[in-house]
Amino acid sequence: MAIQNVRRTAALAVAAFALPLALGVATPVFADSRQADPYGPACASVPKEGSGSLAGMAEDPVATAASNNPALSTLVTAVKKAGLVDTLNNAKDITVFAPTNEAFAKIPKADLDKILADKAELTKILTYHVVGEKITPDQLAKGSFKTLEGGSLTTAGSGESFTVNGTAKIVCGDVQTANATVNIIDTVLTPM
Repeated sequence: MAIQNVRRTAALAVAAFALPLALGVATPVFADSRQADPYGPACASVPKEGSGSLAGMAEDPVATAASNNPALSTLVTAVKKAGLVDTLNNAKDITVFAPTNEAFAKIPKADLDKILADKAELTKILTYHVVGEKITPDQLAKGSFKTLEGGSLTTAGSGESFTVNGTAKIVCGDVQTANATVNIIDTVLTPM
């Protein structure tokens, strides 16, 4: 198994240099594009292998990557109901604050069912969780970001402990997908 992972990593590294050259663009410089490792207590529950693992999620666009993570199944259901799968998968360099299943479970069932049945309201809530730029952990320390919904959200904290809008905790941060940075949160955000 270890040899297979080494071969896969080596193949990915070769592809990272060969593909841009084949397309006639500059080869990536890893020192300039370094990403911190994902952090937070919920990262331990992410599958270690397969498409739902951190490495697997990095290969897929964000909505597809989320669909492979069992902790985000309610979010994926909501994204599908709102018709946002293609929008999220085709976006470039975004940050998604992704509520866990437990975050959605904090909402009374009758209220959640009502939101899931109202496409306009659901879209407003979901797009409030998306920022149109990649946000680094350094930017989370004291940040204010415009969401795709049109409102703003704030972040605060340090090290590996961050909150969004003063209440939602990032429980697994800086997860990379093919087109987004994902910060998994423990509370569904409400547009202000």
